[in-house]
Amino acid sequence: MHPTDTDADDLQLPGKDRNFVTALARGLELLRAFGAGEEYLGNAELSNRTSIPRPTVSRLTYTLTQLGYLQHNTHLEKYRLGPGVLALGYRFLANMGIREIARPHLQKFADATDCNVSLGGADRSDMVYLETCHGHGPLIIRLDTGSRLPIATSAIGRAWLCGLSDERRQQVLQELASEYGSDWPRYEAGIQQSFKDYAQYGFCLSEQDWQRDISAVAMPLILEDGAEVMAINCGGSSLRLDHDRLVNNLGPRLKEVANQIKQELAPRDRSAR
Repeated sequence: MHPTDTDADDLQLPGKDRNFVTALARGLELLRAFGAGEEYLGNAELSNRTSIPRPTVSRLTYTLTQLGYLQHNTHLEKYRLGPGVLALGYRFLANMGIREIARPHLQKFADATDCNVSLGGADRSDMVYLETCHGHGPLIIRLDTGSRLPIATSAIGRAWLCGLSDERRQQVLQELASEYGSDWPRYEAGIQQSFKDYAQYGFCLSEQDWQRDISAVAMPLILEDGAEVMAINCGGSSLRLDHDRLVNNLGPRLKEVANQIKQELAPRDRSAR
């Protein structure tokens, strides 16, 4: 009996992890394919972005629609993310007590510096803002919760790398090298400089690396003895944030904010053990 295309996704091939459910992984890949600002995608677009065969994509989008994770527009014959995805996101954020603790400290710092101050976690090759606070000045970066910044070029991404164990850091660097290909040496040089900055100052810099008109300073938040690593940053217009201000003003103050957050988190970490 030959397997049908319907159950082929769940076949366990020789040398494969028998606990890995390919069909589930592919469904999640479809959800990840929706980028910021892209409301609708069709099966063909999803297939191109994920390299999943179009017949399989059609079955997956149908299933995800029935479960509420996608919504189907019959007029456009395309899909957009459904309320089920939003509900999962809100549950994730609601369970992160660190956001509740960090936000007052981040907002106070943002108000004092007229900068964008954020807490982020890693997702593949990007950092995702889990909480972000804005100052009130005219040259503020308007990035909100859910915004994504590349690990390789952003201060918050480089700070996250600095907080990892040596083994995990090397693994991530290998993944980034594979993603960037022949361009990797250029990105690696900036990352290596950030490692030197962190060793010297205790925080990382990104001076017009992510975007030419933006500079930032960041540092890792190493929680639960390294079991969880996040990062916080402070960024704004490079017209305001020159090297001297980043190194001698914002960086040291950001270290104080990080210490305040960790001290407030410490009782929770102990009670959870």
